[in-house]
Amino acid sequence: MIGEPATKKLVLASKSPRRQKLLHQVGFTFEVRESGVDEGVFTEREPSAYVQIVSAAKASAVAAREAEAIVIGADTIVVIDGRMLGKPIDASEAYEMLTLLSNRSHEVFTGFTLHDCPTGIVRSEVERTLVRFRRLQDEEIRSYIRSGSPFDKAGAYGIQDDYGAVFVNRIEGCFYNVMGLPLAKFYSALQEFQRLRATT
Repeated sequence: MIGEPATKKLVLASKSPRRQKLLHQVGFTFEVRESGVDEGVFTEREPSAYVQIVSAAKASAVAAREAEAIVIGADTIVVIDGRMLGKPIDASEAYEMLTLLSNRSHEVFTGFTLHDCPTGIVRSEVERTLVRFRRLQDEEIRSYIRSGSPFDKAGAYGIQDDYGAVFVNRIEGCFYNVMGLPLAKFYSALQEFQRLRATT
């Protein structure tokens, strides 16, 4: 483990098990608070701007309930043909998404925001990864949907899943970004954020 630098309390504004696993993986101790933000109200259509806006809104919503903490907000989307794919609402939409991604390349964008309480200092970053799917068979898609795994994931797949892992045959960029948090960029940003906060 990298180990955790001295800092005030960290709060993750997300119940995503993938993000929690990634933060634990590099040695962070943190608390989890669900933001309650409705992602459907945001109308920004440029992907990198969208994920930064949503991640900032999630961090801000939780920061309003914290007296002394650094709050981490994050949001991930899949983009193909200019269309932003979030989490599928049902099996039909999951099938549509996975069929669309089959044998093609798509982009994964994750935005994350650090929000310091009570100073109100905020920093947002975004990461992009290019992902290529092999050609998926219809029964593979249906079997994956029956497992229930697609429904809490942008683009209806998880690269870390048993099945999702074999859908992807190539990536360009950060692997962890596809899971929901670009670890190297996040860690570096947190270090710089703490240094900035210490000088204010």
